[in-house]
Amino acid sequence: MSATLSTFLGLFFKAGAVAIIFNEVRGVILAVPVLYAMYESGGSAMAIWLGFCSLAGIALSVIVPIFAARKLERYAQAKLAKRTAATA
Repeated sequence: MSATLSTFLGLFFKAGAVAIIFNEVRGVILAVPVLYAMYESGGSAMAIWLGFCSLAGIALSVIVPIFAARKLERYAQAKLAKRTAATA
């Protein structure tokens, strides 16, 4: 049972790693129009502030899933270690 769970978790985390890579690419794609708009506006204070807010939102949407995946992985490993210790 634990071997099946371990295999499933391994595949799940590999799929998660691929999803995180796609999320990083998505973040870069979303940042390009913001940077271009800041360039076109001439660098006014309002454009820089709006650009900063947009880029911060994009960064959060990219960084938060990475931390969530790490936390979930630690939780799953602790749960698996607890289960194997109980059956041993």
